Amino acid sequence: MSRPSILPDEKVFLDFKSQCMATDNWLNKYDNNDMQVWVERTPASKGNNVPKVHKIKCKMVIRDVSAAAMYDVLHDGQYRKKWDPTMGESFDIARLSANADVGYYSWICPKTIKNRDVVTLRSWQVTDDEYIIVNFSVKHPKYPPTRDLVRAISILTGYYIKSTGPNSCLFIYLSQADPKGSLPKWLVNKASQVLAPRVMKCVHKAGQNYPEWKKHNSPDQKPWLYPEQNTLPMMDPAELSMQRADSLENVDESSKLDVADSEDSS
Repeated sequence: MSRPSILPDEKVFLDFKSQCMATDNWLNKYDNNDMQVWVERTPASKGNNVPKVHKIKCKMVIRDVSAAAMYDVLHDGQYRKKWDPTMGESFDIARLSANADVGYYSWICPKTIKNRDVVTLRSWQVTDDEYIIVNFSVKHPKYPPTRDLVRAISILTGYYIKSTGPNSCLFIYLSQADPKGSLPKWLVNKASQVLAPRVMKCVHKAGQNYPEWKKHNSPDQKPWLYPEQNTLPMMDPAELSMQRADSLENVDESSKLDVADSEDSS
């Protein structure tokens, strides 16, 4: 009996949208100038099975960039090099279907901790006025963890963009990710709440500048909208498997941290 496909189905996209729009069981942590940050409330009944890394959601009302432009920004790997200051290396590895691929991304962390990388399966869906991108970590046979970087885990990360006008949109980022290593989970959770608004502002600015940049950089090339333009090699999704956080080695970074690991993990 063949195992179920690893590719996201319609239910995954519907569930992701539902999480993006939900307010029940979410705590508001930040609310300022058209931006909100929410953290999922962990059910008391789950006890020790509750994940130690929060699920975080950032919601931004954008009044000067179209939903289509923001969606293009998230997909355009060439443009990301221009606006993402933390990016180390990023590339698409292979196509899995007309609306899914697998890719590699590494990012530069503060000097006190090791840099991270991730291999993710990304899938996307476009309707008349909505754009959804979701990703989660996978094991790729040719891109195992290396000694130089800590392999992080995306349990579920993605974007929901809804058009609210010809030049405006609702932009939501939702993520549950584990940076692994030996970073205290309370530090990861606190840092994500502080960093999220900064990242959202950076993405917003990238959206403002994208149309002009794209005019001069392969303006007709958008393989995320036109699959026939995609030149990546095809790969059988069955060659990939889910990457679980507990199967990765925890790299000791305690000597590099100036914080005590004994603080409460809330």
